[in-house]
Amino acid sequence: MALISLFNIDKHYDIKVLLEDVSFNLNDGERVAIVGQNGCGKSTLMKIITGEVEPTEGKRVITQNIEIGMLSQQPKFDDSLRVKEAIENELKELKEAKERYDKVTLELSVDYENEKLLSQQAQLITFLDHHNAWSLDDKIERVLQEFKLKEYEDRLVITLSGGEQRRVALASLILKKPDILLLDEPTNHLDVYMVEFLEEILLKDKFTLLLISHDRYFIDRIATRVVEVENRKLVSYNGGYSNYLILKEERMKSMVKEHDNLLRFLKKEEEWLAKGVKAREKRNQGRKKRVYELRDESKINPTLIRKMQVELEREKRSWNGDKSIAKKKMLFDIEDLSYSIADKNLIENFSTRIVQKDKIAIVGANGSGKSTMLKLMLGDIKPDSGVIKQGEFKIGYFDQHREMLSDEKTLIETFCPDGGDIITIKGENRHVYGYLKSFLFPEEYLDKKVGMLSGGEKNRVALAWLLAQEVDCLILDEPTNDLDILTINILEEKLINFWGAVLFVSHDRYFIDKIASKLFIFKGNGEVEESFQNYSQYLMIEKEINELEVLAKNSIKKAEIESKPKTKKAKTKLSFKEQRTYDNLPNEIETLENQIEELNNCLSNPDCYNQRGLSEISQELIKLEEIYEAKSDEYLELLEIVEELEGK
Repeated sequence: MALISLFNIDKHYDIKVLLEDVSFNLNDGERVAIVGQNGCGKSTLMKIITGEVEPTEGKRVITQNIEIGMLSQQPKFDDSLRVKEAIENELKELKEAKERYDKVTLELSVDYENEKLLSQQAQLITFLDHHNAWSLDDKIERVLQEFKLKEYEDRLVITLSGGEQRRVALASLILKKPDILLLDEPTNHLDVYMVEFLEEILLKDKFTLLLISHDRYFIDRIATRVVEVENRKLVSYNGGYSNYLILKEERMKSMVKEHDNLLRFLKKEEEWLAKGVKAREKRNQGRKKRVYELRDESKINPTLIRKMQVELEREKRSWNGDKSIAKKKMLFDIEDLSYSIADKNLIENFSTRIVQKDKIAIVGANGSGKSTMLKLMLGDIKPDSGVIKQGEFKIGYFDQHREMLSDEKTLIETFCPDGGDIITIKGENRHVYGYLKSFLFPEEYLDKKVGMLSGGEKNRVALAWLLAQEVDCLILDEPTNDLDILTINILEEKLINFWGAVLFVSHDRYFIDKIASKLFIFKGNGEVEESFQNYSQYLMIEKEINELEVLAKNSIKKAEIESKPKTKKAKTKLSFKEQRTYDNLPNEIETLENQIEELNNCLSNPDCYNQRGLSEISQELIKLEEIYEAKSDEYLELLEIVEELEGK
């Protein structure tokens, strides 16, 4: 069932056309990821869906009484609210519903045949089931822990950083569980452990979800469908990110085949047109006009196909890199490095050597010391003990503040400060437009001021500028934030082929797997582990070890409990919920028996199964038999309890 539908939507901003005659449905239970280049209209599409932005043309239809919740890039909070209060404040309706349910259930324990109360209880059960709101206090505690907000629960929300405030807003939304959840870059400011927790919640609680994200592993695990905004249109691909790549390649091959057919047909029509006489007849003017249209179409298609080929090749290209340099220059030699802040050990007795061509990802939970490591290597802060020996080389540094850029300068002034339009990249002179085109900037952007660009576009400029410098080592702090997937693919290609060393902090697992040949893993207790594992493999092994440790602790705890004398409190009666189930199950089982008998009769009657479909009836019968078996087992278990209670 479609909860939201868009029909023939156009969206123009002055002369700029973002969306043109697009239609879209979001069905109940779907998890749709929107992908596409920055500035293509992803966020605009989401705002049209929420009703925040009106389309220029077209219609938006939304199912009545649907609740939509959206994670804002910059959430707003009441100045007086503390972290836990802010989350609880968003869950007021659910808490009140749970309190009403408890009150109604108590009244029913006295007046258990009251139809009005039974109806109220049924409505409240449906509401609480839908929002999974039976144990909110426990869930609030878990979210505070998993999103690293527990230590801030009594702090005013407005005193937190922007990333922490987004985590508070996200915590409220996933606990509230609206009918439709809209997430714009939800994994920004989350470490990998928080992302895994978010994935678990979204899948377990069966959210209906629309998201924009550059985290390809997140999309691959969460999405049931990927919708790409491409050339002002929407193209839909079933499945996650891996399937999107496969289906997009199939689409590209189909386009190539169609284009070849078009060229063959056009050739015949061109031959007809060249004869001249018949083409000049009035009745053939339509055919002649179609030839001209086919000519234009034949010019457009190769451009689209080539664009898709380049994007797919970038994404699928091997990340082995250039191994032609046998002798590698030493850049950093780190010996017994230690650093702590506010009595918390971030780095303790860490030693390593970083050489030319190293591609190192610095990973770990938020607050474990990753950015501190970068500052130590840049010389911005001094270690408590140990030394960082540095060779003779130049460092290029990228941070979230983009301090290398001036908002007042145009792009051409940024890249050619001494005038002209030529820049030198690795000793080769290139036109500035030719270079910026490889970072997806159109020619008209050359005279645009940096201050007029979006956050993602500024990041693109900063990375393009950095990669144009003559440096031996790149140090990058969260370089993929605010970038679309296509730009990340370009950045990956540049970093893989970069001749020097790359050290980067990132939570993007796909990006890390593709770039890094080594990991510095910050444990959060001062320990820094050096590993040559693939990051996804490391996380999987770490998770398995943690699960084994929990299992071992639970086994010990269970053994201790079992060794103690048992003082089990005797059960005197069924709970209210058990009693209702016990009373209702005989009728439900009888109804199921009748339905199963009806289907079996249909299967023995050709007229019946030909009309309804043999496959459909068989599948329905299997499903009903499974339900029948489960309900019969449940009834027998309750019957045993009742007989035991009656025998006391």
